[in-house]
Formats: sequence, structure tokens, C-alpha cells
Amino acid sequence: MCGIAGIMTRDGSPPAAELLDRLARGLAHRGPDGHGVTVRGCVGLVHTRLAIIDLVTGDQPLLWPLDPDAGDAGDTLALVGNGEIYNYRELKADLAGRAFRTGSDCEPPLPLYLEQGLDGLDRLRGMYALAIHDPRQGGRLVLARDPFGIKPLYYVEGPFGLAFASEPGALIRAGLAGAALDDARILELLQLHFTTGADTVFPAIRRVLPGERLVVEAGRVAARRQSPALPPADARPDPDPGRDMAAAVEAFDRVFEQAIDLHQHSDVPYGLFLSGGIDSAAVLAMMARLNPRPVTAFTAGFADGGVHDERAQARIVAGAVGAELIETLVTRADFERIAPLAAQALDDPTLDYAVLPSFRLAEIARPQVKVVLSGEGGDELFAGYGRYRRAARWRLLGGRPMRRKGDLDGTGLLRPEYEAAAARWRDGLAAAEAAAARAGGSRLRRLQAVDCTDWLPNDLLLKLDRMLMFNGIEGRTPFLDRGVAGFALPLPDRLKMDGRRGKLVLRHWLARHLPAAAPFAPKRGFTVPVGAWIAADADRLGHLVADEPLIARLARREAVIDLFRDAGRQGQRAWGLLMLALWHRIHVTGGAPCESIAATLAET
Repeated sequence: MCGIAGIMTRDGSPPAAELLDRLARGLAHRGPDGHGVTVRGCVGLVHTRLAIIDLVTGDQPLLWPLDPDAGDAGDTLALVGNGEIYNYRELKADLAGRAFRTGSDCEPPLPLYLEQGLDGLDRLRGMYALAIHDPRQGGRLVLARDPFGIKPLYYVEGPFGLAFASEPGALIRAGLAGAALDDARILELLQLHFTTGADTVFPAIRRVLPGERLVVEAGRVAARRQSPALPPADARPDPDPGRDMAAAVEAFDRVFEQAIDLHQHSDVPYGLFLSGGIDSAAVLAMMARLNPRPVTAFTAGFADGGVHDERAQARIVAGAVGAELIETLVTRADFERIAPLAAQALDDPTLDYAVLPSFRLAEIARPQVKVVLSGEGGDELFAGYGRYRRAARWRLLGGRPMRRKGDLDGTGLLRPEYEAAAARWRDGLAAAEAAAARAGGSRLRRLQAVDCTDWLPNDLLLKLDRMLMFNGIEGRTPFLDRGVAGFALPLPDRLKMDGRRGKLVLRHWLARHLPAAAPFAPKRGFTVPVGAWIAADADRLGHLVADEPLIARLARREAVIDLFRDAGRQGQRAWGLLMLALWHRIHVTGGAPCESIAATLAET
């Protein structure tokens, strides 16, 4: 887990050393254990390292000879990578006879690319963002992102050429892109709480899409292709249990054991983020099976705000397998302190209030472990969301889309000149829905595909990456594994959900292997009491947010103030405006996080 960046110039000149240094400084928080820079003709590569595997010889850039007989005297491929290749041991066994120089999990992609081109990268099983410099045929740069988009990668094209980085903030701080905003994307963010597709809120900066491979030549994107995360609509589960629940549970056990085993490859201590839900409980159950020592788990709860506290259920589940459970409370004082820091970490913004407990969990995990597993992806792959069942009930009427109403629809909050643009907030989702419809499959399968296209990479995984990397922690998501996806997504709908609940295979598996998780108990929604916390200082926060330059330009001042006065009922809306105001203050107008939300917004 690291930060990567680089440049390919358009005129063939070497990138300036100061420019590469600025990129490295912009990613220093992602790699506190060291950094490396190399210049190869018109290409410069930057790497900041969080050492997880091969602590001694795993420094990057990694090199691989184009001609093994030439040794160090010949031309080489060069790679910088962020993430983990979980099947690197298996790949090395398949590539027996090649002269590997390190124990790094990121070295096998080099001979795979050399011998098989872009097709070789499809054999990788893990979370990654890679850049490979190939000096042949005039030189090319290959950028690749894992199929689920677990690890981030951004790029900008300009007269200078093409630059890329793990975070857009590094490109802006290096002077390679401006901090001007795309109003349409900001309005989409306010309505949806995340943004869709390749475009970011910064018009010049684009995301490398999940599974995308870009070929860059002479400082321009010359070709692109995408490797899908989801199996084809007509695929059968692997292994195929047919339509029998007992057989599906047995098949899942084998697939899940392999996935958890792969995700535990690490040369540093690791643990688990444990909630009261069944996804993380399933991860815990399998980790307990595979680990000879007790699993270290971390859980967060809320002592105030009147929301459900999951710590009691987490204690029951941890106790059932003998895990060591480390608990923390997220309080209003934490809200005041963490919100500005979370906004600083989210240079590509999401307005998900779950950033608060995620950040706090990373803080308490940092002294104990360097890697944590989590349950992200379980709802998307095994159909856990209630919105899937609600949408399915409308199938006789042609189907009802998910997320039919934007967060600000009907509120009168926006100024009139922005209402038309705000009404187009579903354009990105509609494009994902159209693509899912073309791919085929059942209505449920299409709904899952839409969530995997945007909601998962641009909200849940973005949140996890930024909150953990800000605190020097690597997050791993074993549900988002090629083997698990190949089994779960093609399952018949009846093995995924019924009229009352989803994730049926997962629930039946837990009933057998960890019944203390109460897998068939009614689901308690996860809520962060942001409304109560904002309401405690509603008048002051409302005026500060209403007067923040971006909010003042987009929204009616009195409507914003009234919304904050009603934060007890409209907490999610108030939180979205508050987080956007903090984000804009820090990333656009040049502010810095202070000891509280009010101090950050009031800073001059």
C-alpha cells in the first residue's frame, strides 16, 4: 500500500526534478516508510511506501530486464505500484525459471506484462494501481487499476504531457492541475453524496476507471481498455451449486476460505474492523478459523445522539471466537475534531458520514496493526441492500430505479440559477443503468452492477482508502475478490434474497459457522448521529456554512440557516453541506484543519 505518481512529457524532455519532488511530497502521507524516484528519458516515476510485504527488498520503482541475458546492462521495464497482489506467490510459481530479484508482491506484473502485454495484467488478483514504463518502440507508459476500483488512480493531460497520481491533491499541489471546480459535479455530489464516472469535481483531473488500462505514448492517451470486475450475465457460479442452498453454503465456504487466506498475506500485524453486521462477522469467523492466535478486532459505537450502538453485538461475536476486541466511542468531541481532518483526507470528495467512525477506527488501530480487513462489498455482491428488494417489488410496473430522489430535491435550498443543473444529478447513474441493461441478466443482477460501477468505488472504497491511508493503515476488502465475485454474482436470485432479507447464502453460512452473529435477526440500519451533533451548535454552524464562499454561491443563505436549525430532522442534508464547506475551505481556498469545525470555517 503506497502512493504512486509520475509524468510522461510530450516534447521528450526529462521531467523536472522539482516537479517530481512536489508529487512525492503530496503523497507522503500514503507512504511514510520511504520513497523512490526515477527518471527514464521523458518519464519520471514516483513512489511513496507503506511497507507491508517484503520489508527489506520491496522498495520501488521495481525493474525487470527486457533481455535476461543482458543483465543490468540492458534496458528494463520499470514499475511503481500501490496496493497488494494477493496471488503473487501463485504467479511466481507459474513463472518459475524467471529471475525474481525481490519478494515483493508487485514484481510478478513485470514479467507478465513483458511476455503477455496488457493481457498479462488480467491474471492479477488483488487491489492495485500500477504504472509500468516500457522503453520499447519509442516508449510507452501503462496505467492500470484493479477491476473493482479498490485502489485509486487519477491523471491529467496538458501541453506538458500526461501526469498521474494516487490522489488528485498531489497533481494540484504539484501545479499540474488547477483547483477550479465543475459546478455540475458539485451539484451531483450534493444530490447523491458521491460523484459518478471518470470526471472528478476538478475539470482537468480524471479517474482511471475500475479495471481500466491506459496506454500513454508521447504524453497522450493512445489506447484504453477495461477489464470488468463482474462476470458475464450468463456466467454460472464458480463453483456452481445449482439452486440448492445447502450446496451453495458449502461452495461459498471453500471460496471464502481461499479469499480470506489470500487477504491475510502480510509481513506486518493485521486485524479487522468489526461492526454489528453480518459481513464483518463472516470475515471474523473465517479469520478465526485460519489464524492460530486470537484475531484483533476494532469496533466503534456512539454514546450520544440516540442511534443504535453496535458494540454490544460486536462483543458477542468477538467473544464467540475468542477475538481480542478493542472498542472506541465516537463522540461529539470527535465529530468536531475529525470532520476537518476527514475533509482534508478526501481530496476527491464524498459526503458519506461514515467517514467519521472509519477515521476514528483507523486512529485506534494504528498503534496495534498496519493492515485491517473489512466487510465492504458484501452488500453489493450478495444483494444485501433493502433498495434491491424495494426496486424488485416494482418489476411488474417496469421496474423502479434506485435513488430516485436527490438529497436536495424539493427543498428550495439552491439558488434558482442552479436548479436546472441540479435536476440532472441522475445522468451518471442513468449511464450506469443503461450499461447494466445492455449487459443483461436479471433485474437484481443489473441493480448490483450499477452499485459496483459507481457507489462502491466512488463512495465506500474511496472513503476507506482515504481515512485509512491518512492514518498509515492499509485496508483490505476480501469480499471484493475475483473468486468471491465469480461465485456470488451469478447465483440465482432466489439464493441471494427473498421478500424480507438479502444475503441469504451468507446468512445460512453464518448460522452454521458463527450463530452468535444472529444472521437472521432484523437488520438495524447503520447511522451516525450527525444531526444531533450539528443541532447542538446549529445556529453558529448554520451561519458559518451559509457564508462559506461555495455554499453562498450555490445556496440561499436563509434556507441554509433554517436547514441547520432543523438538523435534528435533516441531519444528513446538514452534514452534506457542512462537509462540502469544510472540503472547499481546505482544498480550494487554502485553509487548514483547525481544532474544531467552527474554527476551520472561520479561519481567515
